[in-house]
Amino acid sequence: MHWVELHLGGLFSGEPGASPSFLGGQRAADAALAGWDVTGYAARRNEVWPPERRGASRLSPYIRHGLLTLPAVWAAVAGGPSRDAAKFRDELLWQEYARHLYARIGRASRQGLRHGISTGDEPDPWPSSMACMQMVEEELIHDGWLVNQTRMWMASQWTVRSGGDWRSGEDWFFEHLVDGSRAANRLGWQWTVGTGTGRPYGFSRFQVEKRAPGLCGACELASNCPIQDWPDDPVLTPVDEHPLLRSDPDPSATAGPAEPIRHESPEAVWVTAESLGDADPALRAHPDLPVVFVFDRTLLERLRLSSKRLVFIAECLADLAMRREVEVRLGDPIEVLAGRLVAATFTPVPGWRSRASAIRPAEVHPWPWLRRPHGRSVASYSAWRKSTERRRAT
Repeated sequence: MHWVELHLGGLFSGEPGASPSFLGGQRAADAALAGWDVTGYAARRNEVWPPERRGASRLSPYIRHGLLTLPAVWAAVAGGPSRDAAKFRDELLWQEYARHLYARIGRASRQGLRHGISTGDEPDPWPSSMACMQMVEEELIHDGWLVNQTRMWMASQWTVRSGGDWRSGEDWFFEHLVDGSRAANRLGWQWTVGTGTGRPYGFSRFQVEKRAPGLCGACELASNCPIQDWPDDPVLTPVDEHPLLRSDPDPSATAGPAEPIRHESPEAVWVTAESLGDADPALRAHPDLPVVFVFDRTLLERLRLSSKRLVFIAECLADLAMRREVEVRLGDPIEVLAGRLVAATFTPVPGWRSRASAIRPAEVHPWPWLRRPHGRSVASYSAWRKSTERRRAT
């Protein structure tokens, strides 16, 4: 935390601080995976309160930053109860689908997929004494993490019931979540408000009483609950689909190389916040080369992330530095890496692609996909999964 305050002061929002619930680094990620048991996941994954009832894995910060790859986590639950392992793996496939969608259409995912929603910029205010919303906001700000159920509660309250723009809510989550991902976070908000399916998720007291029994009884508004009844559906209007939603004419470009591409011998390995783990393919291919990471000053000035995420990344780099020579810089990655021969792992996000096109890595390694992207429809999870399974069967 002190390192972030000293070197990145003025580039984050709020007071400096670390998440009390998540320590960054490969050793912490490995311990979290080793200590988690998938047994009971299917029945308890959506439980919210009290916290000891929860069945969520809490692995998402490590997955989001590449400390745990989806293939590794998929393999880790082999041998667990079949119903629990199947449900957990389905959630991993949802994460993979989010990555495929974002890799294909990129920043255009900020628009409605098939529907737009009529909203204001900010949600109408709701009573600050709502115990359910107070719990969600406090946990988000304090820990930098939420279970999936409460993410949906807040997204629905923000948009469906209170008329706020889902994009401002998604930005708020992205600012504070240690596992903040434009791919998964953005898709989750769109699914909740119905821009992809046309069927919004309606949050009401029913869900709170089911998933957080006892919370409503302690609420000041228990006898005058503002979410007692089901909300009205928001006004959804059709929008023009992105031309790549239904098909991708060049899936190999979306997916990146299937084998390493070598132009020259690298002198260092360039890593980003998407892939900080020891299993990063470029790191594994060059165990003796130094590692370079660049905090993008311009990007941080624009995003103003919570310091919790920056501390988590700094902890990852400090942990990596116990095994490798690590150089950490602050500036423009293109300028910092200009003229340097670096190896890198292809990363399916727009920012990496734009920087890599200017940096021109000497060597590019494949991204560790759980399912390699195909050229068929990604307009919905079911369509994507059907095409994915068909491809694996042939």
